[in-house]
Amino acid sequence: MTTIRDVAKRARVSVTAVSYALNNTGTISEETRQRVLKAASELNYYPNAFARHLKKRKTLTLGVFITSFGGQFYEEILEGIHQTVLNTEYELIVCPQARSLRKMLTQRQVDGAIIFDYKVKSDILLKLVSPSFPIVVMDRFLEHECILPLLLDNAQGVREAFDHLYAQGFRRMAFIAGAVDSLDNTERRQTFLEQAAAQGLSVPVYQGNFTRLSGYDIGRIMIRGGDLPEAVFCANDQMAIGFIEVMKEAGLRAPQDVAVVGFDDILIARYMQPSLSTVGASRQEWGAAAATQLIQFLEEGKPFKHVRIPTHLIVRESSRRVEKNTPTG
Repeated sequence: MTTIRDVAKRARVSVTAVSYALNNTGTISEETRQRVLKAASELNYYPNAFARHLKKRKTLTLGVFITSFGGQFYEEILEGIHQTVLNTEYELIVCPQARSLRKMLTQRQVDGAIIFDYKVKSDILLKLVSPSFPIVVMDRFLEHECILPLLLDNAQGVREAFDHLYAQGFRRMAFIAGAVDSLDNTERRQTFLEQAAAQGLSVPVYQGNFTRLSGYDIGRIMIRGGDLPEAVFCANDQMAIGFIEVMKEAGLRAPQDVAVVGFDDILIARYMQPSLSTVGASRQEWGAAAATQLIQFLEEGKPFKHVRIPTHLIVRESSRRVEKNTPTG
């Protein structure tokens, strides 16, 4: 096996000079650096990454703990993280198992973590985090100088959605909520109800769980009750899709009978019949921002910058009011 001493001998320099050249450190001439690199190439010598990492007390690896690999939502976030890391020395370990987090830290397998998994308990994160192990959370708010809560601007998108419905004359509205332990759901519900209250409206809340089935079941309850609202805002697209599905089965249409707006802008939303109005954000930019800030913290000691990822309303067919034809005499 070729060693660093073999490279030094071939390049006719010291072992220290080889180390400087290969790690781009120290003060050596460009001529010496090129001679070392040429010798290393001729000998097919590659530095021992594990040993280098031990010396630096870094793994140059980031851990990403995410609820699911499937679906456009998570795929786009991961793509944003991946594209950012490609431009650095860092590598990624992506893991759907929350229990692996403590193991990876205690064994020093990762230098920092990006968390988008409700199964990872907040108290665990607060015990593990430190200046040498920073964490970005994308699904909750935690206060710690070494934790960055990088969250969507839920309020902005929901305000736009409410204003869109209100401006079209809808006054009897309902809110279909997602999981009760979700920060996103809490913020979306609170904002929508505040906007309604400011206009003197009382909005009933129906408890779902972010699944298509829960939106379907809530829609069926409304239809059977015979007191449908004019418009429904759903805390995510899956529930909105389920709601529209049960409407179709009952011979009802969106927006003619009930206008529907979701949240997330998943891929199917634009291809549905009717196409689904929704609140969207750039998930690739979200993932990229998480990776960028985490790497800057690790490499430069740059403090986390608390920002919200912008959201915006995307108006499609399901909420654009259609004027009913009136008979002419």
